[in-house]
Amino acid sequence: MLVYLFDYLEGLNFPGAGLFQYISFRAGMALIASLIVSVIFGKRIIRTLQRKQMGETVRDLGLEGQLEKTGTPTMGGLIIIAAILIPTLLFAKLDNIYVLTMIIATVWLGTIGFIDDYIKVFKKNKKGLAGRFKVVGQIGVGIIVGSILYFHPDVQVHQEVDAGYKLNPNEVEVTDMHIDADEESAQSRWIQTDAMTTTVPFIKHNEFNYDWLVGDWSKQYGWLLFIPLVIFIVIAVSNGANMTDGLDGLATGSSAIIGIALAVLAYVSSNAFFADYLDVMYIPMAEEMVIFIAAFVGACIGFLWYNSFPAQVFMGDTGSLALGGIIAVFAIAIRKELLIPVLCGVFLIENLSVIMQVGWFKITKRRFGEGRRIFLMAPLHHHYQKKGLHEAKIVARFWIVGILLAVFTIVTLKLR
Repeated sequence: MLVYLFDYLEGLNFPGAGLFQYISFRAGMALIASLIVSVIFGKRIIRTLQRKQMGETVRDLGLEGQLEKTGTPTMGGLIIIAAILIPTLLFAKLDNIYVLTMIIATVWLGTIGFIDDYIKVFKKNKKGLAGRFKVVGQIGVGIIVGSILYFHPDVQVHQEVDAGYKLNPNEVEVTDMHIDADEESAQSRWIQTDAMTTTVPFIKHNEFNYDWLVGDWSKQYGWLLFIPLVIFIVIAVSNGANMTDGLDGLATGSSAIIGIALAVLAYVSSNAFFADYLDVMYIPMAEEMVIFIAAFVGACIGFLWYNSFPAQVFMGDTGSLALGGIIAVFAIAIRKELLIPVLCGVFLIENLSVIMQVGWFKITKRRFGEGRRIFLMAPLHHHYQKKGLHEAKIVARFWIVGILLAVFTIVTLKLR
């Protein structure tokens, strides 16, 4: 909203109004605003949750310090969602299709998580929302997001064509920088296409077209592959974040690390010069997503103020499903979905540990009459708790792994 106000003020030559034209400035302001919302207003939300006795009911799984968390306020994901949406509404351009898509995904998945938490807290039903209804909700957001990204006319990419063709500045839209026709060092041009392409890591000419895979260059049937893939990614990553949210600060800190990496990827993809230098697809209008992801990172870091060990509030499914879904949709929007297994490696291993544990238990029960386990307990972070590691140490080590994976993900921009 403030963007439009300062556009008007800039027309009146108001001092400093031009700052709002810079993505870096607005992203920084969104980050600061999200920190203020999550830290200052978060305290009030926590007090409200405590006053309404919206505390967590903890099952005794024999884990150290577990029962001490009984009664800790849950549904703190409301803090995260508010700290994302408020700065986005203030500092991003709300007519941008990518921003609108991210807002829809955030509200949709946050609502599913809120319903689940509401049933657990107020209806005293520990199972919460039935799993099939969660999946239906996740499929719904996957269909909406996939349809927008595949069919909306504003969703475009600029692909680079090599070999001594002079860069025509009229063919390129720019985010933060101005293209000078005399500075054509790349000796390349950009051509605009609405093809649903993505980035394949570790390959030099790394653009992959979903329409090509189904033998359809007219963009009529590629959605049959793309939309189911979006649904699968949304379900996988949001459930992975949900599984990871088992220790104080684990899911929140891991999400912040992933968000920083996504911010870097979004910025270079939305800037014509960096996209040319790094030989990646240039995605016009995606620069506004940098503001959204800056708010996302600020919300996660601000929430850590209260969620770090020992936690004063839990995010609940309201937060964990929203965080995972945001990461999934954001990565798809900037055409980096094939990097999700690396970037979200912590979520992936948590998911896999549960699948392996349950699968092996069922197989051995059928074969030997008694179920056997691979891990002492799943998800994986509980395995290390059973081995006697302190909760804070486990979280710190998972964060370190997350940082390494995030750095490696960014390095793939040049590692081909």
